[in-house]
Amino acid sequence: MSITRRNFIRQGGLLTGGVVLRSAAGSLYAPALKTPVIIIGAGLAGLAAAYQLKKKKIGFVILESRTRIGGRVLSHHMTPELVVELGGEWVGNSHTGMHSLCAEMGLNLLNNQLDTHLIYRGVYSSKGNWGVSNEWKAKFTSILKEYPKLTEADKMQLDKMDWWRYLVSNGCEGRDLDLRELADSTDFGESIRHVSAYAALAEYAESSEKNEMDLKIEGGNGMLASKLAERIGKEHILTGHTVNRIVQGSGVKVYCDNGKVFEGSKLICTLPTFAMNKIDWQPGLPAEKKAAINELQYARINKHAMLFNQRFWQDESFDMITDQAPHYFYHATKNQPSEQGILVSYTIGDKAALAANQGNEWNAEMVQSTLKPFFGDVKSLMKDQTNYYWGDDDYSKGAYALFGVNQWFRIRPILEKTFLHTHFAGEHLADWQGFMEGAINTGEAAAGKI
Repeated sequence: MSITRRNFIRQGGLLTGGVVLRSAAGSLYAPALKTPVIIIGAGLAGLAAAYQLKKKKIGFVILESRTRIGGRVLSHHMTPELVVELGGEWVGNSHTGMHSLCAEMGLNLLNNQLDTHLIYRGVYSSKGNWGVSNEWKAKFTSILKEYPKLTEADKMQLDKMDWWRYLVSNGCEGRDLDLRELADSTDFGESIRHVSAYAALAEYAESSEKNEMDLKIEGGNGMLASKLAERIGKEHILTGHTVNRIVQGSGVKVYCDNGKVFEGSKLICTLPTFAMNKIDWQPGLPAEKKAAINELQYARINKHAMLFNQRFWQDESFDMITDQAPHYFYHATKNQPSEQGILVSYTIGDKAALAANQGNEWNAEMVQSTLKPFFGDVKSLMKDQTNYYWGDDDYSKGAYALFGVNQWFRIRPILEKTFLHTHFAGEHLADWQGFMEGAINTGEAAAGKI
């Protein structure tokens, strides 16, 4: 058996037939519309599931609360020629599902690897001129080398420890520990004190050299959602349809808050757990699944995108970790020709909540304070700003799922488990959280069960 977590996605056998539930609609609802499969959520997981069903000529409808498709993929044009990702950002070199799907849709993947600069304790270090100590570098290399030898019992034991404690226990301290906190927290969206040591180690041991921050879709990642919608048929995607009740008997009956009712044989639910928890499930979800839904946290991430008249950072592959309020900067318009350019200040956890609660002027001052000693007056070059805080998102209350201590092996299998006629998908069920690849993989796997 392979050591990677990608193994958990298993293609189920083809289910045939299925009785459509027939019952009179309530007085508040229109007559039910019938379709073999109902998909909740028009993010990449729902769209990928629908695309697989379309190929098998299985009927479906997608119900989406938002007035747009894409879910947590959110491409935003700050100028006609410059697009920034306020949601899902990177495609990794090992993300074979995304590579295959983009090729099928005729979408180009452009190299978007970045070279990291650093501001730490008031000192600026350019790319290639900083790093952890040689001792810790050698130690961590040996840890990664030993990862394939871990038994299932070893992995489960690791899951009972947080990533910060694991690093400390293995001799990471002082500046090395500070740098790991700053760098790793950008991956997980919260402090490394909140992350399962197994979830963290597995990601670093199995990912590409750049931790899957390798590529982006030319024209914006939202292009993939648009292309999928075209292939699926936009008439099968109903936005502005918020599901508030699901009744499962011999089939499935789904009620929306706009009065629409849908009947089918099977249901694919791709919602993040916060949205899933707002639905009245009849019969109710099993107690263990309900508890798992309530336990799983999502990362608080804030993206503050700033349009500058010129690319003062003078490095198309520029990104930078800092130990100040803006936390992490990256050039968001690499491969987008223009004199202007966009930097994103990417903050996590408490820093994200702080940045989100302030206005553009406050954020501009924080950026100026951090960058001015090393890059000069950047505020005068700033032309426009936009901000998105995923911690306040109406549907997810976070950017992506965060598996904490003793959660990966305990609650993830519960969250994945089919309930009556309902299969579940979404990045929270993927082998790594926070990537579009996970949404694609789990959506396709759910469709494979049907």
